[in-house]
Amino acid sequence: MNAKENYLRALHRDHPQWVPYGGEDVVVMLHPPVVERPNVEALDAFGVKWLFSADAEGGTYPAETDLVITDIERWQEQIRLPDVSGMDFFAVRKHAESVDRSQHLLSAFCEMGLFERSYLLLGMDEALVSYLTNPSEMYDLIGAIADYKIALLERFYAETHFDILWFGDDWGTQRNLFLPPDCWRAIIKPHLKRIYDTMKVHGVFIDQHSCGFIEPIMGDLCELGADMWNPCQPCNDLTKLKAMYGAQITFYGGIDSQFVLADPSKTPQDVEQEVKRCIETLAPGGGYIAAPSHSVPYDIKKLEAMERAVAKYGQAIYLLGGS
Repeated sequence: MNAKENYLRALHRDHPQWVPYGGEDVVVMLHPPVVERPNVEALDAFGVKWLFSADAEGGTYPAETDLVITDIERWQEQIRLPDVSGMDFFAVRKHAESVDRSQHLLSAFCEMGLFERSYLLLGMDEALVSYLTNPSEMYDLIGAIADYKIALLERFYAETHFDILWFGDDWGTQRNLFLPPDCWRAIIKPHLKRIYDTMKVHGVFIDQHSCGFIEPIMGDLCELGADMWNPCQPCNDLTKLKAMYGAQITFYGGIDSQFVLADPSKTPQDVEQEVKRCIETLAPGGGYIAAPSHSVPYDIKKLEAMERAVAKYGQAIYLLGGS
């Protein structure tokens, strides 16, 4: 069994021989030819202004001024949707064609999902208020964003025939959802379902990225057909979620970035114990891919300790009957 076959077994929760490590090169990420977040001070494809600071995570962050949508009741006049038909996929297609599909899986990167794009267009404060005061207009706005995402992903798939959709949309803070669960279900969920359904027709795995605390809607994601959730941050009760949904969804991540990997007081031995804890909690039955709970720079000694621990405990758990 090669690493790709084992990774697929983890995705299917079907007796993998070892716990896959997210730092391996099994999955090749493809990026679409559209700028959803520029890496310098610039406008993105929707006309949102981004500023740059070396101190900001990722470098760029949305400006609080010159917003694209200044009146939610006039969003149709003010929005500017990217033209998918005019995008040049030549380089993306060539990248996909260069990948050995017997050894690797292709993942399509789709960032700035429905909720994130809404607050980028409106500004965070106005967006959060509008979800509550103008739910009908927000539903229609999210629908238009979803229409664009579907058109983009359909073109993306036609050009590359990717295996996995990495769909990013951060719904949670450290302690709660940005939106009340019922509001998320009424406005976001129906359009997210349309995106999932479009990809499921092609047999694509859905890898849903969402940082923060999203426990209240985990059942919804499973109902919609999400195959994997990353980076499953420990602000969620991962033990409880594994028990409740481990037969339906694969967990990717979980190794504590905030209080272990990024904490200068923690040692490689602490990292090993954290990896052991995650594997013992999330790997039984399959359905776990070990990785940090966020991707930021870490001490190389901690990264090496993490990789060693995944190799050590990731095989042992199945050899001892944890599958």
